[in-house]
Parts: sequence; C-alpha cells; structure tokens
Amino acid sequence: MSKSTNIVWHESSVTKKDRQKLNNHKSGVLWFTGLSGSGKSTVSVALEKEIHALGIRTYLLDGDNVRHGLNKNLGFSPEDRTENIRRIGEVGKLMSDAGVLTLTAFISPYQEDRDQVRALLEEDEFIEIFVKCSVDACEARDPKGLYKKARAGEIKGFTGIDAPYEEPVKPEIVIETDKQSLEESVQVIIDYLKKTGYLG
Repeated sequence: MSKSTNIVWHESSVTKKDRQKLNNHKSGVLWFTGLSGSGKSTVSVALEKEIHALGIRTYLLDGDNVRHGLNKNLGFSPEDRTENIRRIGEVGKLMSDAGVLTLTAFISPYQEDRDQVRALLEEDEFIEIFVKCSVDACEARDPKGLYKKARAGEIKGFTGIDAPYEEPVKPEIVIETDKQSLEESVQVIIDYLKKTGYLG
C-alpha cells in the first residue's frame, strides 16, 4: 500500500472543546474487548441505549458491522487484525474530536494494538473495558456458531481456540458477563462514567 506524501494537517476553527461544550459532555472512546461470545456487542448496545437517553451523543462501532464496509478488505490474520484495530482507532479519534462518545466492540486480541489506539487519544479519552468471560461460557453461548466451526476445523486462527487472546493488563473497567447480569454489567460502566464526568 503506497503512503501519502506532501500532505499538511489543516486545522479547523472549531475545536474539540467547542464541540464538547455544545454537546454538554466529554468525548472519548469506550473500547470493549473480549472473546467472541463474551457479550461485547450485547453490553455496548444496551449501554448506548441507556446513555443516549441521558442526552449523550454516541456512536457504536461494532466489529462485524465495520467489516461489512470500512474494513471489508481485511481477513483475520494477525496482520489484518492489527490493521483492523488501527483503522478503528483512527475512526475513534476522529469521533472523539467531533465531540462524540464512541463505543467500540472488537475482540482486539493483542495488547500492543489496544495500546496503540490508547496512544492516539488524550490521556483520559480511552476507556478500556475488559468483557471477561471464560472460553467455556463463550463456547456454550456460541451465538454465531463460530466455536462449533472452529472446533470442526472450518475456521482457522479463531481467537481463544487456536489463536491467542491477550487479556488487558490494566483496563479501566472489568465486567464479568458469566457472573454478572446484563443490567449489572451496564450499571458498572455507567457508575464509572458518572464518576469520571462523562455523563454531564
């Protein structure tokens, strides 16, 4: 892939602070990470509904949805996974600059990739949410039938089966979806957002 040359960043006269002031809330990225079937999408959808009702401007980027468009040219090799997360990190940065609180639900199995996204954002704008759930529980749920296909050898490089998942080292939030209800999981995140001033 060729790289762009002779480019210069063009500043806007409207700043991120201006947009946050108009929205009356902080912006940032809530980064949901965890195994397939752990509940990332389920929790992020429920959370978005709750905080949208509070007047928070949000947008949800879901792993499968993004692969239908922006990242449809990427597979699931380690290199493609890294590029997938890099692109989402850049989109999240743009959304944060727009004053929006963005929710992202991606397996994002590599700590280094998540750290690179964190480095794109200001210090308090990246909130890593580890959706912790045992492989056994995820496989028992298997909402998309992917574990069954991975066990049958129909999917290669499946995270948690024959590809690694690196648990977050120091996430801001941990929810355990094999022990907590959906409502409890959402409330843990809302409590954190209130404490850190994201909900007004």
